[in-house]
Amino acid sequence: MIEFNCLTLFPEMFSSFTGTSICKRAIEAGHVEISLIDFREYTTDKHRRVDDYPFGGGAGMLIGPQSVFDCMEAVKEKTAGKKVRTIYMSPSGKTLDSAMVRRLASYDAVNILCGHYEGVDQRIIDELIDEEVSIGDYVLTGGELPAMVLMDSVMRYVDGVLGNGESVVSESHGEGGLLEYPQYTRPADFRGLKVPEVLLSGHHAKILAWQRERAIEKTVRVRPDLIKKASLTKKERDYAESLLRKSENTEE
Repeated sequence: MIEFNCLTLFPEMFSSFTGTSICKRAIEAGHVEISLIDFREYTTDKHRRVDDYPFGGGAGMLIGPQSVFDCMEAVKEKTAGKKVRTIYMSPSGKTLDSAMVRRLASYDAVNILCGHYEGVDQRIIDELIDEEVSIGDYVLTGGELPAMVLMDSVMRYVDGVLGNGESVVSESHGEGGLLEYPQYTRPADFRGLKVPEVLLSGHHAKILAWQRERAIEKTVRVRPDLIKKASLTKKERDYAESLLRKSENTEE
């Protein structure tokens, strides 16, 4: 079971995420708990403001420290005694990847601060945040969408969330570091487009070998940067390197 405490100014943005599909079933089954906490409720400003102009000038407004500090103190009381990681969703953070996802899934609770406007006061990051996390090299209006991406990816590694325990291991960016091989379903012949014969053979070893080879080919074609870190046998690595050389010669 994992607990997510999401500090946000817009908790309503999460209603579709928490109320549908795998996330909804995981919550109902008790595998995941998601608390959406509006840190505006913790402001002491009489106008309920949580932002202010940055010292030194600059465009936009920053989220000030008071409401976030007070809110986070309440969250820390809620998670006392648990193994906790506190995240700030930020375009300046380390890019979310499968290794980070698996690491975060090992925690009892993950606290997520969703920024807005032009960011947050640096004292929030220095004193309250364990790590900044980005979902890509681009800027969004707020941290809510990235927070959903993080929660969705992490909960998939929590026991009981997925029906098939092999799903996370075998899918794209799985343990082997390769992209997922091509998959097919019925009919075996659709408008003359046929499923590879080996998949219809019933020969388990041949099917596994075919899937592995196709995964290597796809990774070389789409994400060659992943091949260097992938877990490959010598024969597989030789095959991957031959594909890489062929690709480089074709580009020339």
